Amino acid sequence: MLKLLKQLVKIDSSSREGANQAVELAAAYLKAHGVEGEILTCEGWKSYVAELGQGGKTLIWNGHLDVVSGRADQFDPIEQEGRLIGRGTADMKGGCVAMMEAFIALKDQPLSTKVMLQLVPDEEIGGIHGTKHLVDQGYLGDFVICTEPTQMKVSLQAKGILRVLVHSYGKAAHGSRPWEGENAIVKAMENVERIKVLPILNEGSSFYEKSSVNLAFIRGGDIYNRVPDACTLGLDIRYVPHLNAEEIVAAIEESVDGKIEIEAMEPGVCVEEEAKEIQQLKDSMSVVSPDLSLETTAQHGASDGRFFSGRGIPAIEFGPTGDAWHGDNEYVELKSLEQLRDILIHYAQHF
Repeated sequence: MLKLLKQLVKIDSSSREGANQAVELAAAYLKAHGVEGEILTCEGWKSYVAELGQGGKTLIWNGHLDVVSGRADQFDPIEQEGRLIGRGTADMKGGCVAMMEAFIALKDQPLSTKVMLQLVPDEEIGGIHGTKHLVDQGYLGDFVICTEPTQMKVSLQAKGILRVLVHSYGKAAHGSRPWEGENAIVKAMENVERIKVLPILNEGSSFYEKSSVNLAFIRGGDIYNRVPDACTLGLDIRYVPHLNAEEIVAAIEESVDGKIEIEAMEPGVCVEEEAKEIQQLKDSMSVVSPDLSLETTAQHGASDGRFFSGRGIPAIEFGPTGDAWHGDNEYVELKSLEQLRDILIHYAQHF
């Protein structure tokens, strides 16, 4: 498992070409170990799907082999004190390797459920050509585990995504006489403050204090000596998953002085802790690794699980222990990969 992970980390899969190379390596590795799958292509992006077992229900294991960009040295993995350091070790080639090894271990076992392995190439840039394409093509199931890094805790929720352009308009005037104009940039900043205090965006849950509003960019004005008459803001809103995105949009439209344009509206992930699948997963954790905490958690960022939850299919994140993903010195704890592999095996055997 460590050797495979090192091989995958050495591939700079921050581009389409690199991600495709990682998918091809994974497919070749699985085939060499007796697993027959297929590579699907969407506009040049390659994904891998394999299935085993039988029965009326399907358990999906989903993971992405692409990474965010990094320095050249980050693609030269270093093993140190029980960790593997390198780009993508935690997010999330480590989780993918654990799924692959679990899948190989199960290939000759009689299973009363189907298990589908999905390895995709573009989660870090939206997942449109990977998981979304697979979902649109009917590669669906009854329960989904995305092995994103969660410190070996079951993550039941993830925030939804709402990306909004706010267009504010004013009146141009000479820069020396700003009182004769109406500054669109000032109006834009006032619009942001109105949005931030909306009650719906300040509603929390057991996992989240409130939704987050990030002012991602601002475009307005062009020269010093003119009052700007137009300004556009880009807002990245991550909303608490039980909220209704359309109701958020309606509240924003009512509060701002200007026009809004929706760039993206994607569901969150929200699975009840009492769900049978979650209790079964906790049972597997207790049997395989009694030292693990059964505390559940939630994510601020999104995963490809949202494409399944948007179809009404429960999806969670459950993956290895690590840190610094998307940053310097990203690492994964190797022991957690072994735990994850063995828990996935036990879970599939009892799903």
